[in-house]
Amino acid sequence: MAQPQQSEGAGATPDGAASGKPPLRVGMVGYSFMGAAHSQGWRTAGRVFDLPRRPVLSVICGRDSTAVHAAAERHGWAAAETDWRAMIARDDVDLVDICTPGDSHAEIALAALTAGKHVLCEKPLANTVEEASTMAAAAEEAYSRGQLAMVGFNYRRVPATALARRMVTEGRLGRLRHIRVTYLQDWLVDPEFPLTWRLRKEQAGSGSLGDLGAHIVDLAQYLAGERLAGVSALIETFVRQRPLPGGGPTSGLSAVKAAGTGQVTVDDAALFTGRFTSGALASFEATRYATGRKNALRIELNGERGSLAFDLERLNELAYHDGTEPGAHAGFRRILVTEPDHPYLEAWWPPGHGLGYEHTFVHQARDLVHAIAEGRQPEPSFADGLQVQRVLAAVEESAEKNSVYTPIAV
Repeated sequence: MAQPQQSEGAGATPDGAASGKPPLRVGMVGYSFMGAAHSQGWRTAGRVFDLPRRPVLSVICGRDSTAVHAAAERHGWAAAETDWRAMIARDDVDLVDICTPGDSHAEIALAALTAGKHVLCEKPLANTVEEASTMAAAAEEAYSRGQLAMVGFNYRRVPATALARRMVTEGRLGRLRHIRVTYLQDWLVDPEFPLTWRLRKEQAGSGSLGDLGAHIVDLAQYLAGERLAGVSALIETFVRQRPLPGGGPTSGLSAVKAAGTGQVTVDDAALFTGRFTSGALASFEATRYATGRKNALRIELNGERGSLAFDLERLNELAYHDGTEPGAHAGFRRILVTEPDHPYLEAWWPPGHGLGYEHTFVHQARDLVHAIAEGRQPEPSFADGLQVQRVLAAVEESAEKNSVYTPIAV
């Protein structure tokens, strides 16, 4: 195999030997939004937490040679490749991190597991239940050989949501009755926004349902400690034709207009209700058409003994109501989740100094390194990702059945 072109990544180390700990050499496919976030996680985790293995940013992969080498330089990767198969074949890669569109997740993950690598795959796990099932089966077989596979639901790694999970486990809410979740964005409100891969079913699998809905399904099930047993859904596509991305000498709006339009083949918004195995009721809303909302994820759990609420726009806080207190002075109180005994906070800053979105990827890398060193199944596993995929498929099936409304007399 030809020698790959090297990049002088400032943050790269050759093998992690300086720490005296065995290296965990990472190869990552994809370098855009999620690639940058994952790079931050791998680059930082070993510098903040006392890890049993030292993450090493060995090689980053992307199809555009100029762009991927620029990303390697910017994010501290030691080398760059333009062929993910060549990257998987390298001897200096122990773990393959997949940050590509959903249509390539299965092929890359299966090849990496066959090659004896650990795998981290961005959510949703795949574009279909069939693909996700194949991936989960391969991951289970690989686990018997000592290989681990994890899916990247990073909102589990917010200290406040991890604290909420701990409080639910401790019985602070008692039996759950209601769970309501919303994930609202507005980046598709403009009908002139171009037809990117996220709006094509063959690449993205689904729209807001897979992009945002996968997150809130996983987060709700994680916090509740149980799974959804059934759903009833509605989905909608508000703008069905969008400008094709243009090329050549023109740029901006003139370019997309010159290129014509194409069909949007995914959902823009999804609404669904559900019932958990315990009988608790749930409601979910995922949309990229909530004008004025940028990345507004909110979840609330109501139980017989209390309630918890989390808002991503206030991600260092958790709202808690103790329903066992006398009504005269009971109410929701604000927990500032920055104490050293809160999840993940033992290695960070003094109390009151908050963390941000990027730290969820640092915590994700931390948890996976520990799981690999200890040889235990990571959470969430590919089996967990498959289960979320089944929920998403059930939502689509229900929405198709509910496409005819029952008329209401006026």
